[in-house]
Amino acid sequence: MQTIKENVTNEIIINKSKFITEIQKINNIEEINEKLKQIKQKYKDATHYCYGYIINGKEKCSDDGEPTGTAGIPILNVLKQNNLTNILCVVIRYFGGIKLGAGGLIRAYNTSISKALNKAQITNLTNGYQITIEFNYNNLKQINYLLKNLDIQKDFQTNITYTFNIKESDFKQIENSLIKLSIIKTKKQIIIAS
Repeated sequence: MQTIKENVTNEIIINKSKFITEIQKINNIEEINEKLKQIKQKYKDATHYCYGYIINGKEKCSDDGEPTGTAGIPILNVLKQNNLTNILCVVIRYFGGIKLGAGGLIRAYNTSISKALNKAQITNLTNGYQITIEFNYNNLKQINYLLKNLDIQKDFQTNITYTFNIKESDFKQIENSLIKLSIIKTKKQIIIAS
């Protein structure tokens, strides 16, 4: 399984219609509605917001008013052909006044997504965890050493709370040390980029 390393935006014009493709990483289905809402706010005057997503074996697509099968399915097919998951692809269309026909729309959506994916950096996915730990200030140096190569959300209160994503294999190497130095508050199985 693969996903993109960073979100990508690309814009093309086909017969005076503007197609803006936003490809975003997603970690769970709950994120999708919020991301769609943000995109609709960002591109308020667009004619269509067609999308497709694949996450944890679940997939869905929408033509959002385009003729049935001309937008959502092509989006989903390109994602599948590229073996992508944990991904949301939205193609925002500003109608330019020239009708493209069913075949023209399918080609336009395919082209739009393919060009955006050409800009994307693809990465492999592996099993991992999202971990939240709590510890006291005395253990800060040791915890920082254990987690030195990770991107960590830090909260400094009476105790320190760290939240981070880690590969399953990496977590197994440091699990005992981490348990000795902190309290593991949550440990959630996720899939992460390797």
